[in-house]
Amino acid sequence: MRAPETYASVFGSEPEVVASAPGRVNLLGEHTDYQGGFVLPIAIPQRATVSLGRNGTDQHQLRSANLDHSLQVAVGETGESFAPYLTGCFELSGVKEGLNAFVSSTVPSGGLSSSAALEVATLRALRELYGLALDDVALALRGVQVEHEFVGVMCGVMDQMASSLADTKTLLLIDTRSLERRAVPLPPNSEVLVLDSGVPRRLAESGYNERRAQVEEASRLLGVAQLRDVVSVAELSGLPEVLQRRARHVVSENARVLQALGADAAEFGQLMNASHASLRDDYEVSHPQVDVLVALLQAQPQVYGARMTGAGFGGAVVALIKEGAAALTSDVLFDYREQTGERGVQVVP
Repeated sequence: MRAPETYASVFGSEPEVVASAPGRVNLLGEHTDYQGGFVLPIAIPQRATVSLGRNGTDQHQLRSANLDHSLQVAVGETGESFAPYLTGCFELSGVKEGLNAFVSSTVPSGGLSSSAALEVATLRALRELYGLALDDVALALRGVQVEHEFVGVMCGVMDQMASSLADTKTLLLIDTRSLERRAVPLPPNSEVLVLDSGVPRRLAESGYNERRAQVEEASRLLGVAQLRDVVSVAELSGLPEVLQRRARHVVSENARVLQALGADAAEFGQLMNASHASLRDDYEVSHPQVDVLVALLQAQPQVYGARMTGAGFGGAVVALIKEGAAALTSDVLFDYREQTGERGVQVVP
């Protein structure tokens, strides 16, 4: 068996800095962060790790162990494949010299913020290497800027904020308009279960940008800065039908997050179930196989609630379950494979 790759085995020297950042799963508040909404993510144990060192040239040498792929990108250029996540961080941080970068990650792709974890890990490494005056919030916002300007995904702030600030023990309530945040305990006698559906996300980036454009148009037609400012779904009645459904999801999802604060596990789970229905029917970002997996989880007596998580069109599912009940996963994944042919896997715990 081949020994695992390291920065030293690739570049022949030790890195100057090594930094990591976690992925995240979002329990409630999906597709609201780009409309100033409320979100409730929690970090997951899996992390992206970035090792950096200066190479004395005008070329960045980039290596992804996960993709088994190496790239050379000139300083000041963006590059392709995984490069923009790194080079965008370099450019926005004022890097004017060639860097060697070695990337390894245990964060699954598909709704668990693997890209945000990579950006935050890269920015943490750059902060240490160059002594950058970036606090954890500013670092997260720079990661969002990388997505917008270099990756081309008009994301909100939740993923990078969660990767930069959340832990694996408590939920992090974020007001994505003010960036105020506070820790929120999980409901008593509950824990988080995350399953990867095994369905690769398709149309996630294009669909995400389309949904963002739709809710921005809905805001414009309603004469509000963001849908965060809409108090009741009744205010949406004058919108065109598709925009009304998109906006209804955002408005009702914000209400669900606020209702979940202080809720017991059963009520919290019901809110998660309602969130999935809204994402599936009003926002139309779910996937038939994901819907099957969610339904199988929701049918389990030890599951309080379950929903898709992330941008959608495939990817991961999150459930709130009774503490110590994760053994139910094997039966759920067996039935899921029987019904869909997809091989799902357990991610957390």
